[in-house]
Formats: sequence, structure tokens, C-alpha cells
Amino acid sequence: MMKNLLFVIIIFIFLISCGENTVKNEHDLNGNKLITNAEVIVPVFNKDSAYHFIEAQLAFGPRVPNTAAHKACAEYLENKLQSYTDTVIVQKTRVRAFDGTALQISNIIASFKPAERNRIFLCAHWDSRHIAEKDPNPDMQNKPIDGANDGASGVGILIEIARILNKNQAPIGLDIILFDAEDYGQPHNSQLPTMEDTWALGSQYWAANPHVPGYYAKYGILLDMVGAENATFLKEGYSMQYAPNIVNKVWQTANRLGYGNYFLMQESSHITDDHFYINTIANIPTIDIIHYDRNTGTGFFPYWHTQGDNLEKIDKNTLEAVGQTLLQVIFEEK
Repeated sequence: MMKNLLFVIIIFIFLISCGENTVKNEHDLNGNKLITNAEVIVPVFNKDSAYHFIEAQLAFGPRVPNTAAHKACAEYLENKLQSYTDTVIVQKTRVRAFDGTALQISNIIASFKPAERNRIFLCAHWDSRHIAEKDPNPDMQNKPIDGANDGASGVGILIEIARILNKNQAPIGLDIILFDAEDYGQPHNSQLPTMEDTWALGSQYWAANPHVPGYYAKYGILLDMVGAENATFLKEGYSMQYAPNIVNKVWQTANRLGYGNYFLMQESSHITDDHFYINTIANIPTIDIIHYDRNTGTGFFPYWHTQGDNLEKIDKNTLEAVGQTLLQVIFEEK
């Protein structure tokens, strides 16, 4: 009788342990950290590496279209992504800004498993604002900004993910898209009649002219202002309108990993960003992970469109929260 009881207890413990889905740290044979659960093995996001990629972008200076810094940074991003995958397309074109300026822009797309039909994409904008119209110092308002958080943070996270995917094959096809000319939109004090669709020019072009004819992805995730200390990401309005299931999946994943202080289970207002045009033109469900702050006058990161958006405002823990959440989503994707 005792033997039978002991056998039942052992089987029960075995079943319980197999059914657990708790996240834990392990290492592969090369000593690389891995996050594992009962179903998937997920690489660990390197926040220091992501920070380095942000720092490298800022070293070129403000990445404003038609400038030498913009051209040099584009070459850096292309070369860096080519070091992680052999499929990189640079989509060059010319778009017209709100003030009539012809902008030479480059959308940079890196693809992993390009022949795979089952795919998603991650995106961010890599340009920086040409003026700092929200700066408290009027003398600084007509000068370009570093855009450490507003642009470079999302790009830094995505390049780090590309580096990781080079060493750890994802279960699906994945594209990393760096959009240009997102931040050259009409300022409120431009003295010109209010115009529509002056922001997100690179994503508007890509949505109407994808880098691959007939391009398809199940969904996309946009990153914007994802590197500030104690950043809060709310469920943005257009994201909930066009892709609520993806929003909920990402936010639930973040909370499961312990990042609930960043990914709040609250909704925000509708924000016109790159994802709006991807949803409405390309018809690909796309969400926006964007820093939203109800305590600021703009509703955004406190240093939005000011000279204060510099490297000092980047927090590695925020980069980790976003990057690790994305890796978990990628490697759990079927």
C-alpha cells in the first residue's frame, strides 16, 4: 500500500512540475543566458548592447533628412543590419515636407527568413526632429534635437533584437523596418495653414509601396519613445481600434515577465504615428508601444521635442523591459 501511495505522489509531483510555466534563467552550451519556460526558450535581451546602439546613432549628431549626419547614420544602420542578416533593403525616395522642402529619405528593412509566409514585423523611426519647438528656451526652439528617446531608443532595441536573431533563429519570419522622416511634421507655430498627414512620411510611403510586392505580415509592432526612466506604456487608441488582440498579447506578456510597472493595463487617447498609416493604407494590424504620460502638457515623454531629449534621459531598465517583452512575443509566436 505504501509503495502504491509513494508512486502516486511521485507521479503527481512530476505532472505538476511539467505543467509549470514559470520563467527562469538558464544558459546554453556557450554560456549565453536564456529565458525558458515549459514551451519555449527565449534569449535574454542585452540592455547594455541596446544602449550602445543608441549612443552610436547620437554620435552622428541630429539625424535630420538632407544633412550629412542623416546620410552617415543611414549607412551605419544599413551596415550594422547587414552584419546580422544578408537580406537588407534600403528603400530610397523623395517626399515633400509641410513647408515644401524635398526630403531625401531612406527606409531600411532587414529581413529574417524572407521566404517564410508566417511573419511579423517590428518598426521604429530613425530620423530626429529638425526643431525643438517644445523647448522652454526660445533661443533653442529652431535647433534640431538629438532624439535619444524619440527615435533612437526604438532603433537601438531593434538592432539589438537583430543581433540576437542572428544567433538564435526565431520560429517565424520577421522584418525589422526603420522608417525615415517620421518627425518632420508641421509644428503648431509654423504660420502656415494646418495640413494633414505631414508626419510619418517614410511609413506613409512604405505602406503604399512596400519593399516586397504583395508584402504580408500577420501584424506589426511599432516602438516610439521607449527608453526613458520609469516610462509608462498605455494601450494606445488606434492600436486598440485596429489590433486589440495584439495589444493584449503584448501587454499580458510584459506583465507576466514582471514589467507591469511599464506596461499599464490602461488605455490612452488615439495617437497619429507610423502605425496609423500602416493600418489604414497597408491594412496590416499594427500597434504602437509609445510613452504616454498624463502628467505632462503634451501627454508624452517630458522632454519630447526639446533639447533635453539626449542620452542622459535613456534608462537601460526601460530598454530591457521593452526588448525582453518583444523577444518573448517573437519566440512564443506560432
